[in-house]
Amino acid sequence: MVEPGAPAIRTRGLRKTYRSFTLRQVVAVEGLDLEVPVGGVHAFLGPNGAGKTTTIRMLLGLVRPDAGTIQVLGHDLPGGLEAAVTRVGAVVEQPKFFPTFSGRRNLALLARGAGVDERRVDEVLEHVGLSERARDRFRTYSLGMKQRLAVAATLLKDPELVIFDEPTNGLDPAGIHDVRATMRSLAEQGRTVLVSSHVLAEVEQVADTVSIVVRGRLVADGRVADLVGSRATSSVRVGVAEPGPAADALVACGWTVVRDGEHLLVDGPGDASEVARALAAARIYPRELVPVRADLEQVFLELTGGPREGHPREAGARGARPGPAVGAGVDA
Repeated sequence: MVEPGAPAIRTRGLRKTYRSFTLRQVVAVEGLDLEVPVGGVHAFLGPNGAGKTTTIRMLLGLVRPDAGTIQVLGHDLPGGLEAAVTRVGAVVEQPKFFPTFSGRRNLALLARGAGVDERRVDEVLEHVGLSERARDRFRTYSLGMKQRLAVAATLLKDPELVIFDEPTNGLDPAGIHDVRATMRSLAEQGRTVLVSSHVLAEVEQVADTVSIVVRGRLVADGRVADLVGSRATSSVRVGVAEPGPAADALVACGWTVVRDGEHLLVDGPGDASEVARALAAARIYPRELVPVRADLEQVFLELTGGPREGHPREAGARGARPGPAVGAGVDA
């Protein structure tokens, strides 16, 4: 059992290295101190190569760390691995089921192999919203349905902790919504959900707490609302008929201006009213003037030092002419 006040997951000084093809030592995880609170959805974020998947594999006993300690649901790993894994469910790869068997039959086989009462199969199918398609062959399922069946499989043994590694990869908006709803539902039942994802907008909507790692080290953690709220923003989104003259007027005030399609992103003013006054003085009247709220993506980019490779985000130098801006994200 997890002691009152203790986290569901705790690592201290976790380290893992690999040998590359050139026999060079590559550090995947370096001194990671991670804590995942009991209950709720905890997001695990980091750029490509940050060590997220390696960390998850160590939590599941699939990879042995070089140094450091791991505690999962009160059990010290690797010694307590057998006791811990019976209370953990994980979706870490593409779901693998018999394509010609129905969803229900696939789960029934898994339940039989795990010694779980087969009545549990119908319960988990209902939970993930697959009861009506339970007798359809797995190969006829959409990607979202296949992912939901994988979640159902993890729920057969009624786990306290559920781990998802990139659960929305390849899913359409409907599938993403289904997975997000499933994670929230699991959390509302009192379970702990750990999710590694690169879709920051989705994570912000579903997560209660977050840990951000860079090069195998923790750089920030806490409640999502607190992390986002700590990053005050003075940016204003401006919509005008003629962006060029408007940008010139705003740059003249000493603000940074970046062109974003038919809009301007203005960084520097105390609030939107200052932008309105500057434009009015130039006899320019905007059709849209919206303060830009800090979000998890902005926090992430500040902490990790920039956008993902291939998706440059133009910051714009103070006093520079506006140019096109490209949205940024992060690789898992």
